[in-house]
Amino acid sequence: MPVWRASVRMALVSLAGLVAAGLIATGLSGCADMSGIAPQASLRDAPSLGLNTATAPAPVAAEWWRDFGDETLNGLVTKALETSPSLKLAQARLARAQAATDVAHAATLPQVNGQLDLTRQRYTANGAVPPPLAGSIRESATAQLAASWELDFFGKNRTALDAALGSAKAAQADAQAARVLLASQVARSYFQLVRLNEQSGVASRTLAQREETLKLVRDRVNAGLDTRLELRQSEGGLPEARLQLEAVQEQMALTRNALNALLGQPNSASALVPSAQSAIKNVALTPNIPADLLGRRADIAAARWRVEASSKDVVNAKTQFYPNINLVAFAGFSSIGLGNLLNSGSQQWGVGPALRLPIFEAGRLRANLRGKTADLDAAVESYNAAVIDAVRDVADQVASSQAIGRQQAEQRAAQDAAESAYGIAVQRYKAGLGNYLNVLTAETSVLAQRRLAVDLAGRALDTQVALIRALGGGYAPEQLPGAQNATKLIAVNARPVSVNGLFD
Repeated sequence: MPVWRASVRMALVSLAGLVAAGLIATGLSGCADMSGIAPQASLRDAPSLGLNTATAPAPVAAEWWRDFGDETLNGLVTKALETSPSLKLAQARLARAQAATDVAHAATLPQVNGQLDLTRQRYTANGAVPPPLAGSIRESATAQLAASWELDFFGKNRTALDAALGSAKAAQADAQAARVLLASQVARSYFQLVRLNEQSGVASRTLAQREETLKLVRDRVNAGLDTRLELRQSEGGLPEARLQLEAVQEQMALTRNALNALLGQPNSASALVPSAQSAIKNVALTPNIPADLLGRRADIAAARWRVEASSKDVVNAKTQFYPNINLVAFAGFSSIGLGNLLNSGSQQWGVGPALRLPIFEAGRLRANLRGKTADLDAAVESYNAAVIDAVRDVADQVASSQAIGRQQAEQRAAQDAAESAYGIAVQRYKAGLGNYLNVLTAETSVLAQRRLAVDLAGRALDTQVALIRALGGGYAPEQLPGAQNATKLIAVNARPVSVNGLFD
Protein backbone atom coordinates (compact mmCIF):
# COMPACT_ATOMS: atom_id res chain seq x y z
CA MET A 1 0.00 0.00 0.00
CA PRO A 2 1.46 3.48 -0.87
CA VAL A 3 2.68 5.49 2.07
CA TRP A 4 0.29 8.41 1.45
CA ARG A 5 -2.76 6.14 1.44
CA ALA A 6 -1.68 4.58 4.70
CA SER A 7 -1.17 8.03 6.15
CA VAL A 8 -4.60 9.19 5.01
CA ARG A 9 -6.17 6.07 6.53
CA MET A 10 -4.36 6.71 9.77
CA ALA A 11 -5.53 10.34 9.69
CA LEU A 12 -9.13 9.25 9.21
CA VAL A 13 -8.79 6.77 12.08
CA SER A 14 -7.35 9.55 14.22
CA LEU A 15 -10.19 11.84 13.17
CA ALA A 16 -12.77 9.28 14.19
CA GLY A 17 -10.99 8.91 17.49
CA LEU A 18 -10.96 12.67 18.02
CA VAL A 19 -14.66 12.95 17.21
CA ALA A 20 -15.44 10.18 19.66
CA ALA A 21 -13.21 11.77 22.27
CA GLY A 22 -14.89 15.13 21.68
CA LEU A 23 -18.34 13.65 22.05
CA ILE A 24 -17.30 11.81 25.21
CA ALA A 25 -15.75 14.98 26.62
CA THR A 26 -18.89 16.89 25.77
CA GLY A 27 -21.07 14.32 27.43
CA LEU A 28 -18.87 14.20 30.52
CA SER A 29 -18.95 17.95 30.83
CA GLY A 30 -22.77 17.94 30.84
CA CYS A 31 -23.01 20.19 27.75
CA ALA A 32 -20.78 22.68 29.61
CA ASP A 33 -22.02 25.00 32.31
CA MET A 34 -24.73 27.26 30.87
CA SER A 35 -27.06 27.12 33.85
CA GLY A 36 -28.89 30.24 34.92
CA ILE A 37 -28.53 32.04 31.58
CA ALA A 38 -31.83 32.43 29.70
CA PRO A 39 -33.66 35.31 27.97
CA GLN A 40 -36.42 37.10 29.87
CA ALA A 41 -38.26 38.99 27.11
CA SER A 42 -41.11 37.64 24.98
CA LEU A 43 -42.57 38.80 21.69
CA ARG A 44 -45.91 40.61 21.48
CA ASP A 45 -48.50 39.18 19.09
CA ALA A 46 -51.80 40.41 17.60
CA PRO A 47 -54.14 39.25 20.41
CA SER A 48 -51.99 40.94 23.06
CA LEU A 49 -52.32 44.20 21.10
CA GLY A 50 -56.09 43.91 20.73
CA LEU A 51 -55.96 43.89 16.93
CA ASN A 52 -59.11 42.78 15.15
CA THR A 53 -58.22 39.66 13.17
CA ALA A 54 -61.57 39.78 11.33
CA THR A 55 -60.53 42.75 9.17
CA ALA A 56 -57.95 42.32 6.45
CA PRO A 57 -58.06 45.30 4.05
CA ALA A 58 -55.98 45.29 0.90
CA PRO A 59 -52.36 46.36 1.36
CA VAL A 60 -51.13 49.76 0.23
CA ALA A 61 -49.84 49.94 -3.35
CA ALA A 62 -46.08 50.10 -3.81
CA GLU A 63 -46.36 53.42 -5.69
CA TRP A 64 -49.18 54.79 -3.54
CA TRP A 65 -48.37 58.44 -4.33
CA ARG A 66 -49.79 57.99 -7.83
CA ASP A 67 -53.26 57.57 -6.33
CA PHE A 68 -53.32 61.32 -5.62
CA GLY A 69 -53.37 61.98 -9.38
CA ASP A 70 -50.66 64.68 -9.36
CA GLU A 71 -47.91 64.36 -11.95
CA THR A 72 -45.72 66.91 -10.18
CA LEU A 73 -45.78 64.79 -7.04
CA ASN A 74 -45.04 61.65 -9.09
CA GLY A 75 -41.97 63.31 -10.59
CA LEU A 76 -40.68 64.53 -7.23
CA VAL A 77 -40.97 61.12 -5.56
CA THR A 78 -39.37 59.35 -8.52
CA LYS A 79 -36.45 61.79 -8.51
CA ALA A 80 -36.00 61.48 -4.74
CA LEU A 81 -35.90 57.67 -4.91
CA GLU A 82 -33.18 57.93 -7.55
CA THR A 83 -30.95 60.61 -6.06
CA SER A 84 -31.49 60.92 -2.30
CA PRO A 85 -28.29 60.37 -0.26
CA SER A 86 -30.28 58.95 2.68
CA LEU A 87 -31.62 56.16 0.49
CA LYS A 88 -28.20 55.45 -0.97
CA LEU A 89 -26.83 55.22 2.58
CA ALA A 90 -29.42 52.57 3.46
CA GLN A 91 -28.52 50.68 0.29
CA ALA A 92 -24.83 50.80 1.20
CA ARG A 93 -25.63 49.34 4.62
CA LEU A 94 -27.55 46.57 2.89
CA ALA A 95 -24.57 45.80 0.66
CA ARG A 96 -22.35 45.68 3.76
CA ALA A 97 -24.70 43.25 5.49
CA GLN A 98 -24.82 41.02 2.40
CA ALA A 99 -21.02 40.98 2.30
CA ALA A 100 -20.96 39.90 5.95
CA THR A 101 -23.29 37.04 4.98
CA ASP A 102 -20.83 35.92 2.30
CA VAL A 103 -18.00 35.99 4.86
CA ALA A 104 -20.00 33.84 7.28
CA HIS A 105 -20.90 31.42 4.48
CA ALA A 106 -17.23 31.07 3.51
CA ALA A 107 -16.42 29.86 7.03
CA THR A 108 -18.59 26.76 6.45
CA LEU A 109 -16.52 25.63 3.45
CA PRO A 110 -12.98 24.21 3.09
CA GLN A 111 -10.17 26.76 2.79
CA VAL A 112 -7.13 26.34 0.49
CA ASN A 113 -4.07 28.61 0.61
CA GLY A 114 -0.90 28.73 -1.47
CA GLN A 115 2.54 29.48 -0.06
CA LEU A 116 5.84 30.36 -1.72
CA ASP A 117 8.82 31.38 0.46
CA LEU A 118 12.33 32.20 -0.86
CA THR A 119 15.07 32.96 1.70
CA ARG A 120 18.82 33.62 1.53
CA GLN A 121 20.23 32.87 4.98
CA ARG A 122 23.50 32.45 6.86
CA TYR A 123 23.31 29.56 9.30
CA THR A 124 25.04 29.98 12.64
CA ALA A 125 28.23 28.01 13.15
CA ASN A 126 27.66 27.73 16.89
CA GLY A 127 24.10 26.47 17.02
CA ALA A 128 22.15 23.30 16.48
CA VAL A 129 22.66 23.30 12.71
CA PRO A 130 25.23 20.64 11.77
CA PRO A 131 27.95 20.98 9.10
CA PRO A 132 28.09 21.57 6.21
CA LEU A 133 25.22 24.05 6.76
CA ALA A 134 26.83 25.53 9.87
CA GLY A 135 28.48 28.83 9.01
CA SER A 136 27.36 28.71 5.38
CA ILE A 137 25.14 31.01 3.36
CA ARG A 138 22.43 29.14 1.51
CA GLU A 139 19.13 29.75 -0.29
CA SER A 140 16.05 27.91 0.93
CA ALA A 141 12.60 27.67 -0.61
CA THR A 142 9.16 26.30 0.19
CA ALA A 143 6.27 25.93 -2.26
CA GLN A 144 3.12 24.20 -1.03
CA LEU A 145 -0.64 24.20 -0.81
CA ALA A 146 -2.37 24.05 2.57
CA ALA A 147 -6.01 23.14 3.12
CA SER A 148 -8.19 23.21 6.22
CA TRP A 149 -11.80 22.42 6.95
CA GLU A 150 -13.53 23.01 10.25
CA LEU A 151 -15.94 20.12 10.73
CA ASP A 152 -18.94 21.98 12.12
CA PHE A 153 -20.34 19.15 14.25
CA PHE A 154 -21.95 21.49 16.77
CA GLY A 155 -23.23 24.12 14.33
CA LYS A 156 -21.00 27.07 15.26
CA ASN A 157 -20.47 28.20 11.67
CA ARG A 158 -24.02 27.41 10.62
CA THR A 159 -25.50 29.53 13.40
CA ALA A 160 -23.07 32.36 12.59
CA LEU A 161 -24.31 32.19 9.00
CA ASP A 162 -27.95 32.23 10.14
CA ALA A 163 -27.22 35.28 12.30
CA ALA A 164 -25.59 37.05 9.36
CA LEU A 165 -28.56 36.19 7.15
CA GLY A 166 -30.90 37.65 9.76
CA SER A 167 -28.85 40.85 9.90
CA ALA A 168 -28.88 41.06 6.10
CA LYS A 169 -32.65 40.65 6.08
CA ALA A 170 -32.91 43.40 8.70
CA ALA A 171 -30.73 45.68 6.57
CA GLN A 172 -32.89 44.89 3.55
CA ALA A 173 -36.02 45.84 5.49
CA ASP A 174 -34.26 48.98 6.75
CA ALA A 175 -33.57 49.98 3.14
CA GLN A 176 -37.26 49.52 2.32
CA ALA A 177 -38.23 51.50 5.43
CA ALA A 178 -35.96 54.32 4.26
CA ARG A 179 -37.67 54.22 0.86
CA VAL A 180 -41.14 54.44 2.43
CA LEU A 181 -40.06 57.24 4.76
CA LEU A 182 -38.45 59.22 1.94
CA ALA A 183 -41.51 58.95 -0.31
CA SER A 184 -43.82 60.02 2.51
CA GLN A 185 -41.58 62.97 3.44
CA VAL A 186 -41.53 64.17 -0.15
CA ALA A 187 -45.31 63.85 -0.44
CA ARG A 188 -45.94 65.64 2.87
CA SER A 189 -43.52 68.45 1.97
CA TYR A 190 -45.14 68.84 -1.44
CA PHE A 191 -48.64 68.97 0.05
CA GLN A 192 -47.34 71.52 2.53
CA LEU A 193 -46.14 73.61 -0.42
CA VAL A 194 -49.54 73.23 -2.08
CA ARG A 195 -51.26 74.42 1.09
CA LEU A 196 -48.94 77.40 1.49
CA ASN A 197 -49.42 78.36 -2.15
CA GLU A 198 -53.19 78.42 -1.58
CA GLN A 199 -52.68 80.42 1.61
CA SER A 200 -50.52 82.85 -0.31
CA GLY A 201 -53.42 83.48 -2.67
CA VAL A 202 -55.77 84.08 0.26
CA ALA A 203 -53.21 86.35 1.95
CA SER A 204 -52.79 88.34 -1.28
CA ARG A 205 -56.54 88.79 -1.52
CA THR A 206 -56.63 89.86 2.14
CA LEU A 207 -53.96 92.49 1.44
CA ALA A 208 -55.88 93.78 -1.56
CA GLN A 209 -59.06 93.92 0.52
CA ARG A 210 -57.31 95.90 3.28
CA GLU A 211 -56.03 98.37 0.68
CA GLU A 212 -59.57 98.80 -0.69
CA THR A 213 -60.88 99.25 2.85
CA LEU A 214 -58.27 101.92 3.62
CA LYS A 215 -59.13 103.81 0.41
CA LEU A 216 -62.84 103.70 1.24
CA VAL A 217 -62.28 104.88 4.83
CA ARG A 218 -60.13 107.76 3.61
CA ASP A 219 -62.88 108.81 1.25
CA ARG A 220 -65.41 108.65 4.07
CA VAL A 221 -63.14 110.68 6.37
CA ASN A 222 -62.68 113.30 3.68
CA ALA A 223 -66.46 113.40 3.27
CA GLY A 224 -66.90 113.79 7.03
CA LEU A 225 -68.65 110.41 7.41
CA ASP A 226 -65.92 108.78 9.54
CA THR A 227 -63.35 109.95 12.07
CA ARG A 228 -59.58 109.57 12.23
CA LEU A 229 -60.13 106.63 14.61
CA GLU A 230 -61.57 104.52 11.81
CA LEU A 231 -58.76 105.74 9.56
CA ARG A 232 -56.03 104.66 11.98
CA GLN A 233 -57.74 101.29 12.50
CA SER A 234 -57.79 100.72 8.73
CA GLU A 235 -54.15 101.78 8.38
CA GLY A 236 -53.16 99.24 11.06
CA GLY A 237 -54.79 96.42 9.13
CA LEU A 238 -52.51 96.96 6.11
CA PRO A 239 -49.14 96.02 7.70
CA GLU A 240 -50.84 93.11 9.45
CA ALA A 241 -51.94 91.73 6.07
CA ARG A 242 -48.41 92.23 4.68
CA LEU A 243 -47.03 90.40 7.73
CA GLN A 244 -49.28 87.41 7.06
CA LEU A 245 -48.21 87.32 3.40
CA GLU A 246 -44.51 87.52 4.31
CA ALA A 247 -44.90 84.74 6.88
CA VAL A 248 -46.52 82.48 4.28
CA GLN A 249 -43.79 83.23 1.75
CA GLU A 250 -41.11 82.44 4.35
CA GLN A 251 -42.74 79.07 5.04
CA MET A 252 -42.87 78.39 1.29
CA ALA A 253 -39.13 79.09 1.00
CA LEU A 254 -38.36 76.76 3.91
CA THR A 255 -40.57 74.04 2.42
CA ARG A 256 -38.79 74.34 -0.92
CA ASN A 257 -35.46 74.00 0.89
CA ALA A 258 -36.75 70.86 2.60
CA LEU A 259 -37.77 69.43 -0.77
CA ASN A 260 -34.34 70.26 -2.20
CA ALA A 261 -32.70 68.34 0.65
CA LEU A 262 -35.01 65.35 0.19
CA LEU A 263 -34.26 65.30 -3.54
CA GLY A 264 -30.52 65.64 -2.90
CA GLN A 265 -30.32 68.39 -5.53
CA PRO A 266 -30.05 72.03 -4.40
CA ASN A 267 -32.46 74.45 -6.09
CA SER A 268 -34.31 71.60 -7.83
CA ALA A 269 -37.60 72.70 -6.23
CA SER A 270 -36.94 76.45 -6.28
CA ALA A 271 -38.95 77.06 -9.45
CA LEU A 272 -41.56 74.40 -8.70
CA VAL A 273 -45.14 75.47 -9.35
CA PRO A 274 -47.44 73.34 -7.17
CA SER A 275 -50.81 72.15 -8.39
CA ALA A 276 -54.08 73.61 -7.17
CA GLN A 277 -55.24 71.98 -3.97
CA SER A 278 -58.64 71.19 -5.50
CA ALA A 279 -56.97 69.22 -8.32
CA ILE A 280 -55.42 66.66 -5.94
CA LYS A 281 -57.46 63.55 -5.29
CA ASN A 282 -58.16 62.29 -1.80
CA VAL A 283 -57.24 58.69 -1.09
CA ALA A 284 -59.80 56.58 0.77
CA LEU A 285 -58.21 54.37 3.44
CA THR A 286 -59.52 51.83 5.89
CA PRO A 287 -60.80 53.19 9.24
CA ASN A 288 -59.62 49.99 10.99
CA ILE A 289 -56.19 48.78 12.08
CA PRO A 290 -55.47 45.54 10.16
CA ALA A 291 -54.36 42.48 12.13
CA ASP A 292 -51.48 41.90 9.70
CA LEU A 293 -50.23 45.47 10.17
CA LEU A 294 -46.87 44.34 11.54
CA GLY A 295 -46.18 42.19 8.51
CA ARG A 296 -46.73 45.23 6.27
CA ARG A 297 -44.28 47.60 7.92
CA ALA A 298 -40.61 47.49 6.96
CA ASP A 299 -39.41 48.85 10.30
CA ILE A 300 -41.28 46.09 12.14
CA ALA A 301 -39.88 43.48 9.76
CA ALA A 302 -36.36 44.82 10.39
CA ALA A 303 -36.88 44.62 14.16
CA ARG A 304 -38.22 41.06 13.80
CA TRP A 305 -35.20 39.98 11.76
CA ARG A 306 -32.91 41.46 14.40
CA VAL A 307 -34.62 39.23 16.93
CA GLU A 308 -33.93 36.26 14.66
CA ALA A 309 -30.28 37.29 14.25
CA SER A 310 -29.86 37.77 18.00
CA SER A 311 -31.40 34.37 18.71
CA LYS A 312 -28.87 32.76 16.36
CA ASP A 313 -26.09 34.68 18.09
CA VAL A 314 -27.20 33.12 21.37
CA VAL A 315 -27.10 29.65 19.84
CA ASN A 316 -23.67 30.43 18.40
CA ALA A 317 -22.46 31.53 21.84
CA LYS A 318 -23.57 28.15 23.21
CA THR A 319 -21.57 26.30 20.58
CA GLN A 320 -18.41 27.98 21.88
CA PHE A 321 -18.63 25.62 24.88
CA TYR A 322 -18.17 22.57 22.62
CA PRO A 323 -15.02 21.22 20.92
CA ASN A 324 -13.70 22.49 17.58
CA ILE A 325 -12.63 19.73 15.22
CA ASN A 326 -10.52 20.62 12.18
CA LEU A 327 -9.03 18.61 9.33
CA VAL A 328 -5.73 20.05 8.06
CA ALA A 329 -3.59 18.98 5.09
CA PHE A 330 -0.63 20.35 3.17
CA ALA A 331 1.50 19.23 0.21
CA GLY A 332 4.41 20.83 -1.64
CA PHE A 333 8.19 21.13 -1.87
CA SER A 334 10.83 22.41 0.51
CA SER A 335 14.59 22.46 0.02
CA ILE A 336 17.87 24.14 0.85
CA GLY A 337 19.17 25.32 -2.46
CA LEU A 338 16.85 26.59 -5.15
CA GLY A 339 18.09 23.97 -7.63
CA ASN A 340 16.73 21.17 -5.46
CA LEU A 341 13.26 22.66 -4.92
CA LEU A 342 11.46 20.57 -7.55
CA ASN A 343 13.38 17.33 -6.94
CA SER A 344 11.31 14.35 -5.81
CA GLY A 345 13.25 14.24 -2.59
CA SER A 346 12.02 17.76 -1.70
CA GLN A 347 8.41 16.68 -1.53
CA GLN A 348 6.58 17.13 1.76
CA TRP A 349 3.01 16.60 2.80
CA GLY A 350 0.91 16.06 5.84
CA VAL A 351 -2.66 15.40 6.86
CA GLY A 352 -4.32 15.13 10.23
CA PRO A 353 -7.15 16.20 12.49
CA ALA A 354 -7.05 18.61 15.41
CA LEU A 355 -9.37 19.05 18.39
CA ARG A 356 -9.69 22.07 20.65
CA LEU A 357 -11.81 21.80 23.80
CA PRO A 358 -12.29 24.66 26.30
CA ILE A 359 -11.45 23.44 29.79
CA PHE A 360 -10.78 26.54 31.83
CA GLU A 361 -11.46 29.96 30.36
CA ALA A 362 -12.07 31.99 33.56
CA GLY A 363 -15.78 32.56 32.82
CA ARG A 364 -15.22 34.12 29.40
CA LEU A 365 -17.69 31.85 27.58
CA ARG A 366 -20.42 32.34 30.20
CA ALA A 367 -19.90 36.11 30.07
CA ASN A 368 -20.16 36.00 26.27
CA LEU A 369 -23.37 33.97 26.49
CA ARG A 370 -24.83 36.39 29.03
CA GLY A 371 -24.00 39.27 26.72
CA LYS A 372 -25.64 37.62 23.71
CA THR A 373 -28.69 36.75 25.82
CA ALA A 374 -28.95 40.38 26.92
CA ASP A 375 -28.70 41.42 23.26
CA LEU A 376 -31.59 39.07 22.48
CA ASP A 377 -33.70 40.57 25.27
CA ALA A 378 -32.91 44.04 23.95
CA ALA A 379 -33.85 43.02 20.39
CA VAL A 380 -37.15 41.54 21.60
CA GLU A 381 -38.02 44.64 23.62
CA SER A 382 -37.03 46.88 20.69
CA TYR A 383 -39.40 44.86 18.53
CA ASN A 384 -42.18 45.16 21.12
CA ALA A 385 -41.62 48.93 21.39
CA ALA A 386 -41.74 49.25 17.60
CA VAL A 387 -44.94 47.18 17.50
CA ILE A 388 -46.67 49.31 20.13
CA ASP A 389 -45.55 52.52 18.43
CA ALA A 390 -46.81 51.24 15.07
CA VAL A 391 -50.26 50.49 16.47
CA ARG A 392 -50.35 53.91 18.15
CA ASP A 393 -49.23 55.59 14.93
CA VAL A 394 -52.03 54.02 12.89
CA ALA A 395 -54.59 54.73 15.61
CA ASP A 396 -53.52 58.39 15.75
CA GLN A 397 -53.75 58.85 11.99
CA VAL A 398 -57.16 57.13 11.83
CA ALA A 399 -58.47 59.32 14.65
CA SER A 400 -57.09 62.48 13.03
CA SER A 401 -58.50 61.53 9.64
CA GLN A 402 -61.97 61.01 11.06
CA ALA A 403 -61.79 64.21 13.12
CA ILE A 404 -60.66 66.25 10.11
CA GLY A 405 -63.60 64.90 8.11
CA ARG A 406 -66.02 66.12 10.78
CA GLN A 407 -64.25 69.49 11.02
CA GLN A 408 -64.44 69.94 7.26
CA ALA A 409 -68.18 69.31 7.34
CA GLU A 410 -68.65 72.01 9.99
CA GLN A 411 -66.31 74.38 8.21
CA ARG A 412 -68.19 74.02 4.94
CA ALA A 413 -71.41 74.99 6.75
CA ALA A 414 -69.69 78.04 8.26
CA GLN A 415 -68.23 79.01 4.90
CA ASP A 416 -71.64 78.67 3.21
CA ALA A 417 -73.08 81.05 5.82
CA ALA A 418 -70.23 83.53 5.31
CA GLU A 419 -70.59 83.34 1.53
CA SER A 420 -74.33 83.93 1.88
CA ALA A 421 -73.80 86.95 4.13
CA TYR A 422 -71.25 88.31 1.66
CA GLY A 423 -73.71 87.87 -1.19
CA ILE A 424 -76.40 89.75 0.74
CA ALA A 425 -73.98 92.58 1.53
CA VAL A 426 -73.07 92.89 -2.15
CA GLN A 427 -76.77 92.97 -3.15
CA ARG A 428 -77.55 95.64 -0.50
CA TYR A 429 -74.60 97.70 -1.70
CA LYS A 430 -75.75 97.46 -5.32
CA ALA A 431 -79.27 98.43 -4.27
CA GLY A 432 -78.00 101.47 -2.36
CA LEU A 433 -79.16 100.06 1.01
CA GLY A 434 -75.67 99.58 2.44
CA ASN A 435 -72.15 100.92 2.04
CA TYR A 436 -69.13 99.17 0.59
CA LEU A 437 -67.50 98.93 4.00
CA ASN A 438 -70.14 96.36 4.95
CA VAL A 439 -69.19 94.41 1.83
CA LEU A 440 -65.52 94.35 2.78
CA THR A 441 -66.37 93.34 6.36
CA ALA A 442 -68.44 90.42 5.08
CA GLU A 443 -65.60 89.43 2.75
CA THR A 444 -63.24 89.31 5.76
CA SER A 445 -65.29 86.44 7.18
CA VAL A 446 -65.25 84.70 3.82
CA LEU A 447 -61.46 85.00 3.57
CA ALA A 448 -61.05 83.65 7.11
CA GLN A 449 -63.17 80.63 6.20
CA ARG A 450 -61.19 80.10 3.02
CA ARG A 451 -57.94 80.07 5.02
CA LEU A 452 -59.46 77.52 7.35
CA ALA A 453 -60.68 75.43 4.42
CA VAL A 454 -57.18 75.42 2.90
CA ASP A 455 -55.64 74.38 6.23
CA LEU A 456 -58.12 71.57 6.74
CA ALA A 457 -57.68 70.30 3.19
CA GLY A 458 -53.90 70.40 3.70
CA ARG A 459 -54.21 68.52 6.98
CA ALA A 460 -56.43 65.93 5.28
CA LEU A 461 -53.80 65.27 2.59
CA ASP A 462 -50.98 65.20 5.14
CA THR A 463 -52.90 62.76 7.35
CA GLN A 464 -53.61 60.49 4.38
CA VAL A 465 -49.89 60.30 3.62
CA ALA A 466 -49.07 59.70 7.29
CA LEU A 467 -51.65 56.91 7.46
CA ILE A 468 -50.30 55.32 4.28
CA ARG A 469 -46.81 55.33 5.80
CA ALA A 470 -48.15 53.95 9.10
CA LEU A 471 -49.84 51.11 7.17
CA GLY A 472 -46.53 50.11 5.60
CA GLY A 473 -46.25 52.42 2.60
CA GLY A 474 -46.44 49.55 0.12
CA TYR A 475 -43.67 47.46 1.70
CA ALA A 476 -43.56 43.83 0.58
CA PRO A 477 -40.94 41.46 2.09
CA GLU A 478 -38.52 40.01 -0.46
CA GLN A 479 -36.35 36.90 -0.14
CA LEU A 480 -32.67 37.74 -0.13
CA PRO A 481 -30.68 36.02 -2.96
CA GLY A 482 -28.83 33.01 -1.60
CA ALA A 483 -30.68 33.12 1.71
CA GLN A 484 -32.76 29.99 1.32
CA ASN A 485 -31.70 28.78 4.75
CA ALA A 486 -32.75 31.97 6.52
CA THR A 487 -35.59 31.78 8.98
CA LYS A 488 -38.84 33.00 7.43
CA LEU A 489 -40.43 36.14 8.79
CA ILE A 490 -43.27 35.23 11.12
CA ALA A 491 -46.39 37.38 10.77
CA VAL A 492 -47.76 38.95 13.90
CA ASN A 493 -50.97 36.93 13.69
CA ALA A 494 -49.07 33.65 13.57
CA ARG A 495 -47.73 31.71 16.54
CA PRO A 496 -44.62 33.55 17.77
CA VAL A 497 -41.26 31.86 18.06
CA SER A 498 -40.54 30.44 21.52
CA VAL A 499 -37.38 32.29 22.40
CA ASN A 500 -36.96 30.27 25.58
CA GLY A 501 -37.00 27.15 23.43
CA LEU A 502 -33.50 28.00 22.30
CA PHE A 503 -32.26 26.75 25.65
CA ASP A 504 -34.26 23.52 25.84
